[in-house]
Amino acid sequence: MILEKSDSKSARLRCGSAGGRPPNFDSEGCKKRNTVERTINKLNCVGAVAARYDKRGYVYLSIVTAVVIQLRV
Repeated sequence: MILEKSDSKSARLRCGSAGGRPPNFDSEGCKKRNTVERTINKLNCVGAVAARYDKRGYVYLSIVTAVVIQLRV
C-alpha cells in the first residue's frame, strides 16, 4: 500500500469517526510491488511487448518469453 499524504491524514482526522479507517502500510507488499513494477517496466522497453502488435496470445507470450531470456529478468 502507498504511504498516506499528510494532508489526507489531517483531513481524515478532522472528520472524526466519519473519516474512515486509516490505511495500513505494508512494507513487504510494497517491496514486492516495486519488484513487479520494475520488471514490467524492463519488459515495456521493448516496443513489441509495450504496444502488443500481435493479436494471438501465444505469439505475444513467445515474444515476452524471448525478451525475458534476452534481458535475463
